[in-house]
Amino acid sequence: MSDQIKFIVDNLNKEPFRKNCNLITFDSLEPMQLLQVLSDVLAEIDPKQVVDIREEMPEQTAKRMLNLLGILKYKPPGNAMDMSNFRQCLVIGSKPVIYPVLHWLLQRTNELKKRAYLAHFLIKLEVPSEFLQDETVADTNKQYEDLMEAFKTLHKECEQLKTSGFSTAEIRRDVSAMEEEKDQLIKRVERLKKRVETVQNHQWMLKIARQLRVEKEREFLAQQKQGQKNQLFHAVQRLQRIQNQLKSMRHATADAKPESLMKRLEEEIKFNSYMVTEKFPKELENKKKELHFLQKVVSEPAMGHSDLLELESKINEMNTQISQLIEKKMMRNEPIEGKLSLYRQQASIVSRKKEAKAEELQEAKEKLANLEREVSVKTNQTREFDGTEFFKGDEGTQFYSQVHSQL
Repeated sequence: MSDQIKFIVDNLNKEPFRKNCNLITFDSLEPMQLLQVLSDVLAEIDPKQVVDIREEMPEQTAKRMLNLLGILKYKPPGNAMDMSNFRQCLVIGSKPVIYPVLHWLLQRTNELKKRAYLAHFLIKLEVPSEFLQDETVADTNKQYEDLMEAFKTLHKECEQLKTSGFSTAEIRRDVSAMEEEKDQLIKRVERLKKRVETVQNHQWMLKIARQLRVEKEREFLAQQKQGQKNQLFHAVQRLQRIQNQLKSMRHATADAKPESLMKRLEEEIKFNSYMVTEKFPKELENKKKELHFLQKVVSEPAMGHSDLLELESKINEMNTQISQLIEKKMMRNEPIEGKLSLYRQQASIVSRKKEAKAEELQEAKEKLANLEREVSVKTNQTREFDGTEFFKGDEGTQFYSQVHSQL
């Protein structure tokens, strides 16, 4: 206990308390005086605790001190059953209770200052659930929680900056080094000026050099301006396309019925399934055949004139054989084979018509998209000229209907 009292007295005699007491005078303090000393130490940790306990009720004093000690995470000796006894002894200023508290506070004053400062912002106010049913209260509570999280992040960044290694001494050294470098540059400029003054027409040359630098800066700024204009133009075009898509989608769904929407979706699904299952696989197979043929041609050695003549003769022989086979087949005149050939021809004609219609539909969609882009560009140009839209209300709808009818 004597070592504890000696530590308390030594720290109370230092800044910022300056009590100017010794072991005898401190140990002879009255309970109210001892409570005031404890209140002063707590006020140094949390400035809101600056109170004259003579003007405060004992219950308020106990409540205030216990609240702050709880925030500072002070754990009194004993178990939970001794908390009421600790409270009573604190109210009456009992030395066996107050001395350990003072010793604990004075050991870690700086740490407790930081903890008390953070407690004002990080101790969450619990709002009853029945009040959170109100939208205004719920929104305010959400903003309160967001601000608390933002405070945590900012405080962490501030602490990292404090411990990052930067100090005022280093900054002063950097400033002094920069000032020395500035003086050296000024002296160098003076030497260069003296050297230039000996050259004929140096004023005119300096003027030309200044103008050149200004023109270069102007050219650089003009390039930056043009680049920003291009970016703005592309951004405006993209915005217009998105707005046009939004308008078309709203127009399409404004008076649409579920039956028409389902029918349109079924048509799109049929068209897309045809493109995926029939058209694209055929094109892919043809491309693969062309690629295989080209690879085969590339892998063959270079052919001379004699090789070409030999190939031409082989081609002529094969053509002759093919024509002979065709004549034999025609002489047989098999009716079943003729019917099959007729059906094959009809199937091929239908397939070609189907592919042609699919291509026409694809081209029509592309044409419609191009026309819509042209309409948006013309509309924007008209707005720039006279501040009004090119199409309004039913006129735009009629134009779009005419375009769809043409397609």
